[in-house]
Amino acid sequence: MAKRGSGEGSIYKRSDDRWVGVVDLGWLDGKRNRKSMYAKTRKEVQEKLNTALTSHRKGLSFQSDKLTVRESLSDWLRESVKPALRPRTYQSYAEIVRLHLEPSLGRIRLSRLTPRDVQKLINAKLNGGLSPRRVQYIHAVLRRALGQAEKWGFIARNVAKLVDIPKVEQPEINPFDPSEARLFVKAIAGERLEALYLLAIATGLRQAEILGLSWEDIDFGKSQCAVRKTLQRIDGEFRLVEPKTTRSRRIIALPDIVISSLREHKGRQVGEMLVVGDKWENSGLVFTDLYGRPLSDRVVRDRFYRILESAGLRRQRFHDLRHACASLMISQGVPSREVMETLGHSTIAMTLNRYAHIFQEARRETANKMGKVLTG
Repeated sequence: MAKRGSGEGSIYKRSDDRWVGVVDLGWLDGKRNRKSMYAKTRKEVQEKLNTALTSHRKGLSFQSDKLTVRESLSDWLRESVKPALRPRTYQSYAEIVRLHLEPSLGRIRLSRLTPRDVQKLINAKLNGGLSPRRVQYIHAVLRRALGQAEKWGFIARNVAKLVDIPKVEQPEINPFDPSEARLFVKAIAGERLEALYLLAIATGLRQAEILGLSWEDIDFGKSQCAVRKTLQRIDGEFRLVEPKTTRSRRIIALPDIVISSLREHKGRQVGEMLVVGDKWENSGLVFTDLYGRPLSDRVVRDRFYRILESAGLRRQRFHDLRHACASLMISQGVPSREVMETLGHSTIAMTLNRYAHIFQEARRETANKMGKVLTG
């Protein structure tokens, strides 16, 4: 009888009437790697054997036939996400897995997960009242996890790519116009956090980037600041972490009004330090509470809303100050590349897509100016 080679199988019946299928997976660590499967009938074991042989020929892991979605997600979080991504991202992914993916899909064998299973999950979350954006995020986490399982050879295809996901309408950007921006700057004059709000509207820095600034990041001589860290709350504690992308680490030129406000803010902080004495926690951060501790984003937002209300300005998110900065730069004819660099976008396409309507208005102004030049 011919000798079986790698990728071949055999079937035989044991003395206890159980059927056994054996698949030869070749050599592993100097030993012949054979796997056995059992069934009550020859037909059942033949089906198992065929599945195992097909997986082996596709380069898939033999063990993946018993691997559940829950086990696969756990492996992905531990081996792929935690070592490579920021702690806040890991926490977010782990929460999605725990609250949404494991309860619905966890018991299903990974190799038997179907597009229909994923579609039912998406539909159930939408019908349960979750926003389309949240459901999109749940789907994105699952798609990424299954993509890694595919790379590891546990599955032949990523079924999360084969389903319909809800469309999310981009919220209309309606930031402060120049007159509102000037009114806002007037309203924050003399505020303890005046420099913080000026930085937001004049440079477009993200809130976490502003709260992560240290005094060594501010160069008063060159009128610029360096974005090197962001402040995040992780497991209930404030931590300084690396920015999300390489583009986010950047040097930004500061207008004179911002430099002047930062100087006043530094002097005020020294005064606060002297008042509390030994209770001062020297974090080195530019923006702190009255005891030198990192400043909560909630404090920043709450005060921001009160300022808008007292100034009679329409309610905005704090993040909309970033949009206001972009809008003002574009309206002043700042090149799109410079807008991208200032905002820290990863690509110029992101800038152009995000502010397409504002760029269109700027182009109309350019056309009008050209018309005036040509007609005298």
